[in-house]
Amino acid sequence: MTLAQWLPFAIASAILVAIPGPTVLLVVSYALGHGRKYALATTAGVALGDLTSMTASMLGLGVLLAASAETFMVVKCIGAAYLVYLGIKLWRAPVVDTDAVQTPAELRTGRIIAHAYAVTVLNPKSIIFFVAFLPQFIDPHAASISQIAIMEATFVGLAAANAFGYAMLASVARRAIRRPSVQRGVNRTGGALLMSAGVFAAVWKKAG
Repeated sequence: MTLAQWLPFAIASAILVAIPGPTVLLVVSYALGHGRKYALATTAGVALGDLTSMTASMLGLGVLLAASAETFMVVKCIGAAYLVYLGIKLWRAPVVDTDAVQTPAELRTGRIIAHAYAVTVLNPKSIIFFVAFLPQFIDPHAASISQIAIMEATFVGLAAANAFGYAMLASVARRAIRRPSVQRGVNRTGGALLMSAGVFAAVWKKAG
């Protein structure tokens, strides 16, 4: 893959991952609620989710979802329901001093990674998007495996850096906002946005 071929893909990918969506909302919510100590966990979940989506797209799962209305609806509904669940959980989250309280079992690193992974990978629009997006940058006359590997590494790296950056910015904002009423408002705003994203995903119509 030449630089002239890779650079447009990298630029387009950077723009794509910078646009706030359900994944960014989840990353920001964790950072606002618990500071930067979970930034690496959420970043890892996002990276694994994007890697899974891109790999599944290249293996043909995206084509299956695009062609099968039933399969598409099942995956879409699972993802939408999970977003709504996370939104409700965030809305009801108690306001606590996270610097003075030990992390409860429900906030173990493994579970946070799983949350971020699920929100990222259970978005059927991502898989279908990759099917339409990646082929535009692939040279059919060159080895496709190496090109796909470079594209996956580029996109996942950018997505991880973007998620980590959002987490750091949100954790800084959290340190400046200590009042319980403000934290409660942030939790409820983030919860409402996640629930709205879930509802939007549920009613979103497949193009074509």
